[in-house]
Amino acid sequence: MISNYKQLFIIFFLCLFVLQSSAQNKNEEDKETIDKSHEFFYKYRGDNVFTAALGTAVINGDFPDPLFEFYGQVGFKRYINPYVNVNFTYNKFNLAHKNISNTGYMSFDLNVESTIMPDRFFTPFVFAGAGINASNYFNETGMKIQGGFGIEYIIMEDFGVKLFTDYNHTFSDDLDGKVYGKANDTFWRIAFGLNYYFGNSNKKQQIPEDAPTIINSNPIIHK
Repeated sequence: MISNYKQLFIIFFLCLFVLQSSAQNKNEEDKETIDKSHEFFYKYRGDNVFTAALGTAVINGDFPDPLFEFYGQVGFKRYINPYVNVNFTYNKFNLAHKNISNTGYMSFDLNVESTIMPDRFFTPFVFAGAGINASNYFNETGMKIQGGFGIEYIIMEDFGVKLFTDYNHTFSDDLDGKVYGKANDTFWRIAFGLNYYFGNSNKKQQIPEDAPTIINSNPIIHK
């Protein structure tokens, strides 16, 4: 089990290194002016986001030999300001143990997320919230809390790619079908996905009133 978790985090941090190196190169090639108006955010990102991702999920339960199984996500984010958004996601995934079980689950998660550097091509982000966990066909449901972190890289205007992982803590010990000890069952998810920004009323780059323009630099003088 420990070796499986090591492999998971090695893959995550290798991808983190590759994306960070790429982002540094792009920032050197295309430097943007950053100011209090968040012109970069409104040019490359925006207030509304459709998000989707694919990856893997693994349980930390009462049985040995957990397996990495399918995980998929779709959702919507709404930015309160360039640094904070509230998002809702639908998540479909399987949790399995070798030669014992493989069960399908879904979760409906509500998170508060912080984009740490909204005016850069590359930014880390962190999130936390609560959700409802349910087995297929809603045979079993329960509450959970979750938290995680990731990175996003803007590949072009309106589009960003993301890599993230989250930790999910359930409030029961029978997620894997076995009750043992005092600890509740938990699981991890890691995924690579896409963010699409849309519907932003401030999308056009705004010009501050005191910025030099053709009109105020060359006023028409009436004689």
